[in-house]
Amino acid sequence: MVRGMPENSGMNLLVTGGTGFIGQHVLKELAARNVACHVLMRTPPTTPLPRGMTPLLGDMAAPLPEIAFTHCLHLAWGGLPHYQNPAHLAEELPKQQCFLEARITRGLRKLVVAGSCLEYGLQSGALDETAALTPTLPYTQAKAALLGWLGERQNAHRFDLCWARLFYMYGEGQHATSLFSQLSAAVARGDARFPMSHGAQQRDFLPVEQVARYLVDLLLLRGNHGVVNIGSGAPITVRAQVEQWLRHYGWSIALDAGHYPYSDYEPMAFWADTAKLNQLLRGVTVLRQTPQ
Repeated sequence: MVRGMPENSGMNLLVTGGTGFIGQHVLKELAARNVACHVLMRTPPTTPLPRGMTPLLGDMAAPLPEIAFTHCLHLAWGGLPHYQNPAHLAEELPKQQCFLEARITRGLRKLVVAGSCLEYGLQSGALDETAALTPTLPYTQAKAALLGWLGERQNAHRFDLCWARLFYMYGEGQHATSLFSQLSAAVARGDARFPMSHGAQQRDFLPVEQVARYLVDLLLLRGNHGVVNIGSGAPITVRAQVEQWLRHYGWSIALDAGHYPYSDYEPMAFWADTAKLNQLLRGVTVLRQTPQ
């Protein structure tokens, strides 16, 4: 097998956060590619998991059965969407470190972790993976600290790391406070107007199904790739994105632009530089379609 090419032979995969917004789509993508996994869950599933998915009841704070997972796709993070809660640093970060340390010391070979574009802080423009991290929120400060800690652990243990720095996503199952969910809920209620900001801020949006495909691609791609931006690379204003959703879904509602002020923890214009992502995954689209 040539290094850098997708493979899943001999893989024993653990997925955390599999019942969350991104995780549900990741499990569907894994099933579509005939990749089996264990899914860490606090409670038994209320609906059947996709084929090849085995629930593993437990919690990050509690010891797991002695299973030597070779790969881990780590999406779980507590306390969201309360990004400004100090508990992200005081409580969630140590919990994350303890959980991942146990996986690493049991022979993990590949770890993919979901990061956040807000780790870049208030920097503007097209941001690439070499940009300095200046997180302003406890959530992203904790994320950045976990990334640094994992780099240190690589000095003591041999495992490949991919830190998938996610930009803005939308789609089915997203938290009710997200822009997309609020818009769809307002349409479903028959509201006459949708309150929003002026919408001049530029962001980088991707449908969650595409994010899930990229995450699985990076999981199956051999190599130690470090930080990889996951975005479209194409900035769009928030208002233009909302109008695009209205056209795409055939929704009709007036926009009450300027109802809300702009966020004070996000720059007015920033998006992903996706050169590294595109280089890593060049040719993978074809391989996805190749019969197993």
